[in-house]
Amino acid sequence: MPTSLRSSALRPPLTLRLAAFATQCKPRVNSLIVFTAMIGMFLAVPGWPPGGLMFAATLGIALVAGAAAAINCLVERTIDSRMARTRGRALPLGLISPAETLGLACLTGGAGLWLLNVAVNPLTMWLTLATFLGYAIVYTVILKPATPMNIVIGGASGAMPPVLGWAAMTDSIGMPALALFLIIFLWTPPHFWALACYRREEYARAGLPMLPVSHGVPLTCLHILLYTVLLAAVSYLPVTLGMSGGIYVGLVSLLNLGYLREAWSLWRNYSDAKARHAFRYSLIYLTGLFAALFLDRLL
Repeated sequence: MPTSLRSSALRPPLTLRLAAFATQCKPRVNSLIVFTAMIGMFLAVPGWPPGGLMFAATLGIALVAGAAAAINCLVERTIDSRMARTRGRALPLGLISPAETLGLACLTGGAGLWLLNVAVNPLTMWLTLATFLGYAIVYTVILKPATPMNIVIGGASGAMPPVLGWAAMTDSIGMPALALFLIIFLWTPPHFWALACYRREEYARAGLPMLPVSHGVPLTCLHILLYTVLLAAVSYLPVTLGMSGGIYVGLVSLLNLGYLREAWSLWRNYSDAKARHAFRYSLIYLTGLFAALFLDRLL
C-alpha cells in the first residue's frame, strides 16, 4: 500500500480531530477567563446587562480565548511531549496535526473577533486581539522560554478578561476595570509558581526557566508569599472605588486569610503536597473573589 494511503487510513476521524481541537482550547482554564469577563460585564452597568450584548461579548471572548489556548498548545507541542502533565494532549498524541490546529485556531479566533466587532464594539475587539497576541505570541513564544519572570510580565494578558467585559458594556475602560485587572495580575504569579514548584523537574527537563528551576524553591516560595500579601491588599480596591460593600469585604477577608495561610505555610515548611494544595486554593480564591463581587452587587 502506498505511504500516503497508509497514513490516510491511520488518520483519526474528523469528529475525533474536532474533539481534540476542542480540548486544546483548554475549556477548564477558559471557563475562569469567561467567568471573570462576565463579572466585569455585571459590574460595568446598573441593573442587569443587556442579554443580547452580553451573549455576543461572552461568546466572542470565549472563542478568541480558545484560539489563543490552541496556539499555545501548537507552539509548545514539543515541550508538552516531555512533561507528564501535558504529554497526553492532542498534538503530542497525534490526534490532530499542527496544520489543522493552526487552521481551526484561525477560524475560531477570527470568528470571535468578527463577532465582537459587529455585535459588541470595536474597542472590545481590539483589546481582545491585543490580549490574544500578548498570550499566544509575547508570552508563549518570547517570554516563557527566555526569562523566569515570564509569568509576571505575561500575566497581563491573563488579567484582561474583566477589562474586556467592562469595555463590552460601556465602550470604555474605567478605574474599576483596572482594579479588577490588577487583582488578577497579582494573583497570576503565585498561582503559577505553586504549580511550577511541584512540577519543577518537568519544567527543567523541558528547558523552561521557571522561577523554581532558575532560582530554587525557597526563593520562589518567598515570592509567592510577597505577592499574596500584595494581592490581599489590592483585593480591597473594589470597596474603596465603591464597586462593592460589606458582603464582599467579609467574603474576601476570609479568602485572604486562607490564601495568606497557604503562602506562609509554603514558605516556612515547603513540600510538594503543600504546593499542590496552594495551587488548588488559588483557583478557589479567584473564583470566590469574583463570585463575592457578584453576590455583593446582587444582594
